[in-house]
Amino acid sequence: MTVPKNVDLIILGAGPAGLTAGLYGARAGLKTVVLEPKSPGGQMLLTDDIYNYPGHPDGITGQHLANLFLEQAQKYNCEVLKRAGSTTLQQESDRFIVTAGDRVVQSEIAIVATGCSPKRLGARGEKKFSGAGISYCAVCDGNFFEGLDVAVVGGGDSALEEAAYLSRLCNHVYIIHRRDRFRASDACQCLIRGCNNVSVIWDSVVEKFEGDDLLENIRLASVNGSEKRDLKANGAFIYVGQIPNTSFLSDAVATDPDGWILTNERLETSVPGLFAAGDVRKKEVKQVATAVGDGSQAAITAEKYLMMKRCNAYPGEVA
Repeated sequence: MTVPKNVDLIILGAGPAGLTAGLYGARAGLKTVVLEPKSPGGQMLLTDDIYNYPGHPDGITGQHLANLFLEQAQKYNCEVLKRAGSTTLQQESDRFIVTAGDRVVQSEIAIVATGCSPKRLGARGEKKFSGAGISYCAVCDGNFFEGLDVAVVGGGDSALEEAAYLSRLCNHVYIIHRRDRFRASDACQCLIRGCNNVSVIWDSVVEKFEGDDLLENIRLASVNGSEKRDLKANGAFIYVGQIPNTSFLSDAVATDPDGWILTNERLETSVPGLFAAGDVRKKEVKQVATAVGDGSQAAITAEKYLMMKRCNAYPGEVA
């Protein structure tokens, strides 16, 4: 049986929230370990260039920014375990035990920063053109398509919000929706009313994305399959939902009906000693900048919780 490694703070996920939490935890003198099932960086790695993160007026690649986050956390002796494999989290008495592959780590406090994953359409060509015309974040990548024709796939709040955003940058925005009416709220539908360069293609689904090296054409089909058409577009932004990466958590952690972790303003979850930061929790805005803010807040609150707990002074509320 593997003997658990004892640390002060466990962080699950090495995206911007997790690495920031690791930096703050290590700088506070906590023996900190970050476990990442894949490569550090999270969804930053899905973005070729990031132009909206403060301090980089000329932009920075997602990979470079991820490397800087990692380097800075490790500079303060934060241990980052890369490619740790699938993760499980259990609570025994007053400790959290995390198993990742053949590694077992335990601590009195833990931060879940595992982020989320965009839902994929599953259409042919989607994987090929991801990052080469297909994006899942208009705020991240919209500027690359300035003056061009693009499509937004979806009919919820996010799809219409991003279509309105893209309408200020792009020549024309086509919204492709599989129904005959939007699921979005009236407030979000109002955003595209009066936008002369926004058109809606109703009752249609994407059958295939086409092009050579970059996206050039979207093959559409009517929902009933009776009609097919080609839509010339240089970009496609897919908004059919996101999935929180929480499958490893027990039902003891409170979430909303879609699985997003619920926290208070101190980023405490319903489980004492367990915190959540970044895109994995229920929040309005999911950006690198907001994830960084979450990571710092969660680490500061967790450190205060641990110190008060060890002094037998923690009544359940962080001052």
